[in-house]
Amino acid sequence: MSTRLRDLAFLNAGIQISVIDERESGKERSFHYEGGISSFVEHLSKKKNPLHEDVISIADERDEVRIEVALCWNDSFQENIFCYTNAIYNRDGGTHLTGLRSALTRTLNHWGTENKLIKDNQSSLSGEDVREGLVAVIAVKHPDPSFNNQPKEKLINNEVKGIVEGIVNEHLGRYLEHNPRVA
Repeated sequence: MSTRLRDLAFLNAGIQISVIDERESGKERSFHYEGGISSFVEHLSKKKNPLHEDVISIADERDEVRIEVALCWNDSFQENIFCYTNAIYNRDGGTHLTGLRSALTRTLNHWGTENKLIKDNQSSLSGEDVREGLVAVIAVKHPDPSFNNQPKEKLINNEVKGIVEGIVNEHLGRYLEHNPRVA
């Protein structure tokens, strides 16, 4: 239960959630994170060696669908992406995860080619290469989400993929232009 409450506090920046165990101990636990999902990524990355100082944060809305993404790469080989729709954890990801993965690969390949880090005769970076060492949280607020089953393990709204791709391409591209050392 405390994990779920912690996640809700991360997903709703600035909100404070407190729980008091009145059975015996009177133990109290509070969750409050001003940084929202950026703080969530910092929390998930605390035992890792980050490759850049700040968490990359993206937030935007299109067609009544609000997207928030926080990204940080570290020196590990493992990809850790956590997906949420309307504060519900989607264990199997879904269209928001597909859109994020596609946007990351496209944006980083485009930036690398434009800045001559990827030569014309070299092959592009694969999606697996781009996501190596990535810790990310993607949170979608959708007015009418559809899921693959009752436990809501996977978001299946097709339009979300394109919305996430567009937002991440635009904002991450702009971030890389303004922060070439991170890139």
